Amino acid sequence: MNLDKETKKQLLEHLLIFVNDNKRELFYPVLDFRTRHITVVLENIFQPQNASAVIRSCDIYGIQDLHIIENEYAFKLNPNVAMGAGKWINMYNYNEEDNNTEKCLQSLKDKGYKIVATSPRIDAYTTHNFPLGEKIALCYGTELTGLSDVALEMADEFVTIPMYGFTESFNVSASVAVSLSHLKTRLHEVDFDWKLKEEERVDVLLDWAKKCLSRGEDIQNEFLRKNMKQ
Repeated sequence: MNLDKETKKQLLEHLLIFVNDNKRELFYPVLDFRTRHITVVLENIFQPQNASAVIRSCDIYGIQDLHIIENEYAFKLNPNVAMGAGKWINMYNYNEEDNNTEKCLQSLKDKGYKIVATSPRIDAYTTHNFPLGEKIALCYGTELTGLSDVALEMADEFVTIPMYGFTESFNVSASVAVSLSHLKTRLHEVDFDWKLKEEERVDVLLDWAKKCLSRGEDIQNEFLRKNMKQ
């Protein structure tokens, strides 16, 4: 439903009346650290435990959007691992095309994202020195095979996590958590604005408020029916 800015703000004020005080007060400090400057892309992740842990990491590190490519494997959520984190981030599933990878990554390119493939390539940036001036979409593949050839071919840059042991790689959930920890910490130190724009903040707050309420959609619809008649 497309609403004008003023109607959205009025609707938000109305919904927040029904949200308990503790949750409502927590919304704003959490929102202040939310970003779309970095987004995460998962390709063909088939282990529910790892996939669900990624959702928690995105929420913890303030990543608002998670893009899920389902070419061979359907994305399955383990609620005991996700611990409700999916309520607080936007998840986009790509599962309707023959090659969902191309559709997802091209869509992100069209929105101004650099496609950044996580890879152990020796010529890759590390999470400590990757340039953060442009919006980036961090792409992760399966533990067994990594990212697909399509994802690697569409990548604009490559990044790796510094490792100093015998083991060649993290599992995907650990990889996401470590790389987001490095990059988000660095993002807090830059002098450009990486936070959500005002209209994005309102949209996110509307979504959070509705999801906190057992009758969130009903309350919204009742308000809009009354508001539209006036």
